[in-house]
Amino acid sequence: MAAKMDTNPRGIPKSPFVERVEDYVSDAEPAEVVLRKFQEAISKYKFMEVNLLQRRKVLEDKIPEIEKTIAMVEFLTEKQQGGEPVYTDYELNDTLYCKAKVEPSGTVYLWLGANVMLEYTFDEAKDLLSSKCETAKTSLKNTIEDLEFLRDQITTMEVNTARVYNWDVKQRRQAREQGAK
Repeated sequence: MAAKMDTNPRGIPKSPFVERVEDYVSDAEPAEVVLRKFQEAISKYKFMEVNLLQRRKVLEDKIPEIEKTIAMVEFLTEKQQGGEPVYTDYELNDTLYCKAKVEPSGTVYLWLGANVMLEYTFDEAKDLLSSKCETAKTSLKNTIEDLEFLRDQITTMEVNTARVYNWDVKQRRQAREQGAK
């Protein structure tokens, strides 16, 4: 049975720390092969890091947008309870705006994505948006944790690579010196 690899809570594998290079390098697996494996691992970690950085950027842009939408739903709720209309400017085109008087009706339309818009009551909309905001914040927190974990793994693998490389240089130097004697 294969040994279970250590991972973080979202399944990113933990890199091993090479304490004794001799445990990793052998006749069957010379230093060049070990170094290549370490470089592949670093490349995989860096690929994951790039993807997580993009995800972080998307989430950092998305959260304030959701919070603004929640604030607007709350604003419309207050206006409806007060029986006041809302006066606003809305965009018809890139440079063309129009004034509008909006009587809060108790419902809003929310874009769900993929060109889908649904009508919700104010309470339903606020509940939906609040849950989406909490999910996005949790996802952002996990993404930041994963990025920190990945940076540690990349550093560990770079240290491992340096240790194996230095060990290999030392071994070659010793072999040359023994061959010269």
